[in-house]
Amino acid sequence: MRKPRWIAASAMSLTLALAVAGCGGGSDQSGGDTGSGAAGNPDGALSAFATEPENPLVPGNTTESGGSKVVRALFTGLTSYDPVTGESKNAMAESIDTKDSKVYTVKIKSGWKFHDGTDVKAKNFVDAWNYTAYSPNGNQAASFFEQVQGYKDVTAADPDGAAGPLTAPKPAAEKMSGLKVVDDTTFEVTLYDPFSVFPLKLGYNPFYPLPDSFFADQKAWEAKPVGNGPFKYVSRQPNANIVLTRFDDYKGDDKPKFKDLTFKIYESNEAAYAATVSGELDFLDTVPSAGITGGKYKEDLPNRNGSTPYMGNQVIAFPLYQPQWQNVDLRKAISLAINRQEIVDKIFEGTRIPADGWVNPAVPGYAKGQCGDLCTFDPTKAKEFLAKSGYTGTIELTTNADGGHKEWMTAACNSIKNALNLECTYIPIPTFAETRQIINAKQVKAIYRAGWIADYPSIENFMNQLYRTGASSNDGDYSNKKLDDLLVKADAAPSVDEANKLYQEAERILAEDMPAIPLWNQTAQYGWSERVDNVRLSSLRELDLSTVTVKK
Repeated sequence: MRKPRWIAASAMSLTLALAVAGCGGGSDQSGGDTGSGAAGNPDGALSAFATEPENPLVPGNTTESGGSKVVRALFTGLTSYDPVTGESKNAMAESIDTKDSKVYTVKIKSGWKFHDGTDVKAKNFVDAWNYTAYSPNGNQAASFFEQVQGYKDVTAADPDGAAGPLTAPKPAAEKMSGLKVVDDTTFEVTLYDPFSVFPLKLGYNPFYPLPDSFFADQKAWEAKPVGNGPFKYVSRQPNANIVLTRFDDYKGDDKPKFKDLTFKIYESNEAAYAATVSGELDFLDTVPSAGITGGKYKEDLPNRNGSTPYMGNQVIAFPLYQPQWQNVDLRKAISLAINRQEIVDKIFEGTRIPADGWVNPAVPGYAKGQCGDLCTFDPTKAKEFLAKSGYTGTIELTTNADGGHKEWMTAACNSIKNALNLECTYIPIPTFAETRQIINAKQVKAIYRAGWIADYPSIENFMNQLYRTGASSNDGDYSNKKLDDLLVKADAAPSVDEANKLYQEAERILAEDMPAIPLWNQTAQYGWSERVDNVRLSSLRELDLSTVTVKK
């Protein structure tokens, strides 16, 4: 695979972000030397926190964090992302070659197996990609294939409107013409136009292969998923634990050093934190606000805690299909009414970085100050925009109650209330899965939390997937033709540097429209039990399953 010039900058950016945040890439009290090679107990078992997956564990229909943790343990793609730097590197791919950034020849490594013992072949990638892209299958990540030639032919426009769900017309084709199997270990991808960022996407969920058994009986496969990754599926119950075990025939370089992995589902992040402190849970990737206040998690978890930035941000977004949020002056007033720095200092003990745009600073393509003054607390200007809007109603903020967001959302509400003299209320939804179901059904009425973790290290991932008209994660139905046109030009730019300049220009339009309010760039505070060692949080804010060990 050709290495784009800016890949190395990904590592540099994350290192810079670590310095800016004033915290290291591991724990304040080290959890062990991840380079020591300590084997630990190869037959050991550990548990990690997860939220209930929104859907069955089909890679192309898993875009939320709870399900993604499990899917990434079950599958390995053509590429993967370095746990520390986020750099893209070959995994199942032997090579990914192109002469023009439009036609790519992909060669995969031979000898890899699915968990059912069948060979992983080039056709398994092509079949999976076609399945995900075909719109009648309803996969949330279908739009990740929009650059592939023939995508438009396998996609029919969603006809749903005010009258409710309607039957979509059948697409013109079932398979993308831009995908061609050459032999068992080679396939070719032809794009509509040159797209230099394309190879960076290939480590993300929808680009994983699917075995023949998926297509033979999808329901049976969903009941017991079969992947090609370091862990294989054992069992799952709705709203209960998901149990995996090591796949001993795994061919990747990231082989786990323990045997059994259980993703535990808790009613709240606070309950998971208490379980980590007591030793019932082995790993928690997100310490709740109550644990951060006063550095409490460092006292509760001495020598077994960590803090590190990652390629994610926190925003609150507007459901623009609701009439009350269609006034841009109101949206700007609310942004100006939020005292980001005060919330960061009081709720997060300075462990977040107030946002100045819609892209995390650790992500290649980031540009400083894209939000301008609109992301600076200014009650006077906030009142001026509110007066222009004519709005006199109430404001509601909402998110999942099981994610540890109550304290900061309440603080944001209080800041809005004090600055605008409008009533503001935090409305929790019990679980993350329920929250996503409401958002996906376009039934949310309140301003909702819309945090984002980069799927791959590029500004393109923030812009195309979140703000382009009809994009897979454009949950608020934002649309701006000028922005869409810029994104099309950026996608077709001859180099990543030129593409990034156009993505940045598109980002500046967001400051004019404010479809979502940037709050802060994320850092993760995490903790673990005394049973495990060599703990490291990845750039995707997940436990690095290749380094962690269970003590003997």
